[in-house]
Amino acid sequence: MADFAMQVSELPLLGAAKAGSTGRSLWRRWNRLSRLQRNIITIVLGITIFCVVFLIFNDHSSNTLQSSTSESSAGQRLEAAPAEAPAAAGPRQGGVEVRRVIGRPAAPGQHHGGANIEHRLEETLDGAGNKVQRVNKLVHLHHVDKIGEDLGDDDPSGVRNPPDPDRDPEPEQDPGPDPDSGPAQPEPLIPPRAKRAPVQFPGPTNVRQRAVVSAFQHAWTAYTNYAWGHDHLKPISQTAHDWFGLGLTLIDSLDTMYIMDLKKEFAEARDWVADHLSLDVSDYVNVFETTIRVLGGLLSAHHLSQDDVFLKKAVDLGDRLLPAFNTPSGIPYSDVNLHTLKARGPAWNPDSSTAEVATLQLEFNQLSHVSGDRRYSDRAMAVSNHISGLPKKEGLVPIYISTKDGQFRQYSVVTMGARGDSYYEYLIKQYAQLGLPLAHLRNDFNASVQGIQHLLVKKSKPGDLTFLAELMSGGKNIKPKMDHLACFLPGTLALSVRLGLPPSYMKLAEELMYTCYLTYSRQATGLAPEITYFNMNPDSTTDFYVKPLDAHSLLRPETLESLWYLYHLTGNRTYQDWGWNIFQAFEKYARVPTGGYTSIGDVRNPDNLNPRDSMESFFLGETLKYLYLLFSDDQSSLNLNDYVFNTEAHPLPVLRRPPAPPPRAPLAAAPPVAAGAGHDYI
Repeated sequence: MADFAMQVSELPLLGAAKAGSTGRSLWRRWNRLSRLQRNIITIVLGITIFCVVFLIFNDHSSNTLQSSTSESSAGQRLEAAPAEAPAAAGPRQGGVEVRRVIGRPAAPGQHHGGANIEHRLEETLDGAGNKVQRVNKLVHLHHVDKIGEDLGDDDPSGVRNPPDPDRDPEPEQDPGPDPDSGPAQPEPLIPPRAKRAPVQFPGPTNVRQRAVVSAFQHAWTAYTNYAWGHDHLKPISQTAHDWFGLGLTLIDSLDTMYIMDLKKEFAEARDWVADHLSLDVSDYVNVFETTIRVLGGLLSAHHLSQDDVFLKKAVDLGDRLLPAFNTPSGIPYSDVNLHTLKARGPAWNPDSSTAEVATLQLEFNQLSHVSGDRRYSDRAMAVSNHISGLPKKEGLVPIYISTKDGQFRQYSVVTMGARGDSYYEYLIKQYAQLGLPLAHLRNDFNASVQGIQHLLVKKSKPGDLTFLAELMSGGKNIKPKMDHLACFLPGTLALSVRLGLPPSYMKLAEELMYTCYLTYSRQATGLAPEITYFNMNPDSTTDFYVKPLDAHSLLRPETLESLWYLYHLTGNRTYQDWGWNIFQAFEKYARVPTGGYTSIGDVRNPDNLNPRDSMESFFLGETLKYLYLLFSDDQSSLNLNDYVFNTEAHPLPVLRRPPAPPPRAPLAAAPPVAAGAGHDYI
């Protein structure tokens, strides 16, 4: 027991010894720390102690201040809120006076409206049983989307008014940007969509127009019988041919039927688009061709009819085409798979065609306009602006551009024909569509015309016919070759004069128009070949000739397109007569008796036409449409103040009119064209 008692009595001493040992151990550890480590620990401890003391003192001060205020003001009325923010007296609610501090309203989408503070004066009893007034401060943090939401509208006095359904049946509108917040935002490039009524057309009004409508119905009936829903008709074999599997002929023809007032045919095609057109095609399609034919056709049909069936399909297609722009440079790939949404360049060339990537803008701008989605226009206009900033040869561009670095292939061909043509066409047409914001593209077109005049315009021998040559090897050599595709230029030049460019461009337009017509009239069939070569040797006896491989005719529209522009802008009926001659050649040599029209293999020999058994979609979508418009007695129905035609002849609305140039005298027509009264010429 004695031993046990001793051990128990020594326990506190043992505990003390242990505590002392622990303290000495901590001190030794502290001394082992470096000076930097000790400083860091000291700073952290100091900050922690300061924060704790500050919080305790602040809470104590607030309670003391509230208590002393309420006790010292017993029996007195508080006349103003604390000095945190101005307040105004308000009505009593249930014996309590409500005052509201007005803070700046929150922007839509913010989580709360800032200092939404109420000061309430309430009567209560102090510790001695006396009545006193106490200030209760309520801070509201809540979602505020519009001024007045949840808390009612604020009047200038600062009084909080509860919502009144009779007085305010609907929330107030967003008041817009604060006038003191900075300069106004610039007008968006694409104007918002406005409500429109369907466009009305009277149908054919003269013999020539009725003949064109009859030709369309002859072709359309064969298409519906043998190729309904397919891309192309093979009229001789009475079968179908698919290129993309998107019903190209049907969609290309929608606005043609609408303009010709073929209501029954249009309604049947509309129902096919609604019920059977599938854009989920598991194959690669050409972005350019799909845009100008299918997207352009859908957008034009939507604008004219205001039927949202076409808009829905156009938006779906636009979304499927956008992946083509996902390249290192933003220059789109040539092909996209509409099912997998993967894009690529062609196997034979890693680059894209300049004309193809620069001929998407009218359609994508219109799609953004009607859908309200800027993505389409943003991607397409980025391409235009990028190309605008690239170095060029007197405004002229090579026909290939890299998707990797966005630079031209400098040693590729410069031409107004294939792979170059519509780049120049869309420069001036983008300006026609959207006006002054794209004035730099009009300037680019102006520079290109000057380059065309200096480098490409040549004269044949012996007749001094004006034609457009090609630059080869980066401009080192001239090739006196002119594609039928280049015959778009006379019409585009005439349009540019209307939009304020030099009147001398009209003279060039008329000279080129005459040459393009002669490529028809000097052939035995009255039809033009795909490519024409011109003689520049002074000893030549003929101005041009055709090589066997270039002698075919696809019944292209470019010459008829330019004839319509020149007639529309000058009123010269000679252009109508030239168009009528071409139409009669179609009827004589390309018409298939059992239905449809066929491309022919050799325009030089009426006895051996070598028909190709193919009717391109653009024959109905462009060729017959331009003939119908060319023969119209009323040129105001699709006038150039209100419409811009895409390169597939689909009329789209002008979204912002360019300023009209000052009036000037009508231009004299080039021989052998007789001058006439203009319809739409400025």
